[in-house]
Amino acid sequence: MRATKPAILVLEDGRSFRGYSFGAEGETFGEMVFNTAMTGYQEILTDPSYAGQIVCMTYPLIGNYGVNSQDVESRRPWVEGFVVREVSRFVSHWRATETLDSYLKRYGIVGIEHIDTRALVRHIRDKGAMRAAISTTDLDEVSLLEKVKNSPEMINRELASFVTIQTPYEFPAEGEEKFHVVAYDFGVKTNSLRELAKRGCRITVVPADTPAEEVLQMNPDGIFLSNGPGDPASMKKIFPEIKKLTETKKPMFGICLGHQIIGQIFGGKTYKLKFGHRGANQPIMDLTTRKVEIASHNHGFAVDADSLSEEVEITHINLNDKTVAGLRHKFLPIFSVQYHPESAPGPHDSKYLFDRFIELMEKNKRK
Repeated sequence: MRATKPAILVLEDGRSFRGYSFGAEGETFGEMVFNTAMTGYQEILTDPSYAGQIVCMTYPLIGNYGVNSQDVESRRPWVEGFVVREVSRFVSHWRATETLDSYLKRYGIVGIEHIDTRALVRHIRDKGAMRAAISTTDLDEVSLLEKVKNSPEMINRELASFVTIQTPYEFPAEGEEKFHVVAYDFGVKTNSLRELAKRGCRITVVPADTPAEEVLQMNPDGIFLSNGPGDPASMKKIFPEIKKLTETKKPMFGICLGHQIIGQIFGGKTYKLKFGHRGANQPIMDLTTRKVEIASHNHGFAVDADSLSEEVEITHINLNDKTVAGLRHKFLPIFSVQYHPESAPGPHDSKYLFDRFIELMEKNKRK
């Protein structure tokens, strides 16, 4: 039996939850959010879009299949803290190389268990996502609350430069190379690169602040704008560069933060959702086919439909709250979705979107 050490979670509005420590000991701060996926905790931990956030899993038992080196979505975990009802003491999976507890210890991620996660999630759904802290060192609610109130807010917070790579790298195509894609790393997940590679794409992954001129010197067949963390309205430095790339009429595909950047380039505004969409079970309607897909999401901001230019049409909507889930330019080969078609974790309903990107590049090559 693992030794238990007291820990406390304190929210910005003063609500607190006492439990026990797992993972690393210490103190951590971030925006309190929740994820409704039943599996995929390792992919969630290593999704760079969670930088700056403490994540609560709604499924009650986490860690039962351990951690392995193959299911990571980036070079390290990015969550600020991890909240679960119970961490499994036992690991049962043939690929597991370590426990969730030891993995979080290794990367210095503070966790708390044995709290009422159902009550926490209901509170966030009612009051909205807010700043929070987990601590094993300061167990005084008043003291910790003061620290929470002095921690950074997510509004206007730019985090893509924190998670992006420093130098470009190549991700090879599987089999015959048919296309060359430049992918902006705002927090790219490895499975997005795998999905492109499966379709014959060699991908050059570039830092988030790469100028348009450098991208064009690489002569790509298409440009991919990845997911990423933070407030999309804070990405103003990259807007002019992406705008230049849209003017070249090269095919462009954006997801999550990339979608929000495309929306803003074409006149749209973004706004913060009350508690966001995070999980593997969001219903999305593709308005171009009238088909409904179940999709994987991780975002706290959305594009305002009424603010978009007339050159852009809405292609997908979230059926839960009717928020914009996809866009397409009427005259340029540019489209985007708010969610995660790479589906790691999550259902595979949305992988056709990578095929649409391939079709755009094929069509552009024939011109």
